[in-house]
Amino acid sequence: MSPEIFNYLPILVQIFLATSIAVGIIVASHIFGQRALTNKTKDSAYECGLIMEGKPHPRFSVKFYVTAMLFIVFDIEVVFMVPWVLIYRDFLEANIPILFPILFFFLVLVLGLIYEIKKGGLKWDR
Repeated sequence: MSPEIFNYLPILVQIFLATSIAVGIIVASHIFGQRALTNKTKDSAYECGLIMEGKPHPRFSVKFYVTAMLFIVFDIEVVFMVPWVLIYRDFLEANIPILFPILFFFLVLVLGLIYEIKKGGLKWDR
């Protein structure tokens, strides 16, 4: 083997490990998972030893999903603000103007919130 291949050895090991872990998880899921042919007990619902009332998988209302999606969207936007808060001082020391991009981002965030309020996306009882 040439000595240049040893430079790529950690990358090859990482690719091998990632692939083998992914394949292992998929195989284990098919063997031991809920849809396994030999595992009929997992397909039945268990309610602490009591007889189950209603369907095993109830349907959720659409407003639950709308609220969940709005939470995810605004939560991701808040996550984008955390790095700005942490490196704002570094940008000021380097004379890089960062205030206007931050204000633009806040403007888009507020406009999205106003749009959702006007559309009634935040009203739970509609």
